[in-house]
Amino acid sequence: MAKRATGWSYNAGERGRNWVRAYEDNKTGIILVEFFESDPATGESKRKRVSLSHRDRQQAKQKADEIAARFGEIRTPTPDDLTLQQLFDKYLGEVTPTKSVGKQKHDRACAQMFLRFLGANRKARSLNVRDWNRFVTARREGSVGPGERRRPVGDRQVGYDLRWPLAALNWATKAANREGRVLLDFNPLKGLPLPVEKNPKRPVLTDGDYYRLLQVAPELDWRFRVALILAHETGHRIGAIRQLRWTDVELDGARVRWRSEVDKIQFDHVTPLSAAAVAAFGLAQQHRPAIGDAWVLPSPSDDRVPCSRHLMKNWWKKAVNLADFEPVKGRGWHSLRRKFATELKEEPLKDLCQLGGWKDPQTVLKCYQTADEQSMREALSRRQVLEKVGDI
Repeated sequence: MAKRATGWSYNAGERGRNWVRAYEDNKTGIILVEFFESDPATGESKRKRVSLSHRDRQQAKQKADEIAARFGEIRTPTPDDLTLQQLFDKYLGEVTPTKSVGKQKHDRACAQMFLRFLGANRKARSLNVRDWNRFVTARREGSVGPGERRRPVGDRQVGYDLRWPLAALNWATKAANREGRVLLDFNPLKGLPLPVEKNPKRPVLTDGDYYRLLQVAPELDWRFRVALILAHETGHRIGAIRQLRWTDVELDGARVRWRSEVDKIQFDHVTPLSAAAVAAFGLAQQHRPAIGDAWVLPSPSDDRVPCSRHLMKNWWKKAVNLADFEPVKGRGWHSLRRKFATELKEEPLKDLCQLGGWKDPQTVLKCYQTADEQSMREALSRRQVLEKVGDI
């Protein structure tokens, strides 16, 4: 392999800061200068070449030194300079677009909330435990929040919000500009404990309450009845159920595909359907015959969009009132998901995770399955039988 011809060149300044190179074009002998032009506000650099239109090496050296000196006066941004506004803008521009629509909305809301609370010009690396604790207190009290609506929230929501700046800061310690310099050399909030609810309320809907909801469902809308049955039979989130399309459903094979783009954890998977679930899809076809990409549960006001989460929530509240339930905090659509996980806890955990759309088995054990007295008594009964056999 022939060695590439190289001509005269001269380097001035310091790489990564104010480096400039003057060099001769191999064909014409005309001298050019090459350098990285940095934006002081963002730290981004772009390689630039300019012809000096002459062949005088001494003059080219002087020009390279002048440019390097000028760049040296404009200090290239370092991790010390990065503001929260700059960090969040970069994160929203590069990372957020890769997330689901719901996550993108949450990212933008969190960015605005933390900029208001901490200050847009606040240096990212100056954050500390005092800022962390101030936010926890303010968010609990409702003095800070996304948008105009402010209300007190529990530790679960506070912890969920705080995971966002942690993610942005962690990303900044790995993302580098074109000079190879990371945006932030360390995460100042790393290791701080997230607030956790000590006794979270996770009620499970009983069989009796479920059948009472089914009885009053016809008084509301056929879509509510279908959604109620599907939530009970599949164990999936109402957000995934309301966004099912007919292309996702295979009635002859009794199976359904849950698309990643409408799933909270972006878990693309296929599950079999029970006879009751197949019948629920049949009920939907009777009320609104459709095929292809049409929504299984279209909005009552516009077939082009699915039922909104707000409508589903309102239908649930109305059904609970019609069924004359006692008010229980946390007993919403998700109580059906807990019911599903608890009733199938004797099944292999891997099968249960696939059926209900969980990626992490620990999530099922920690947040969805609950112990019940009947199961515990049956376990004790089996143990007593074994003890008697052992005695014999």
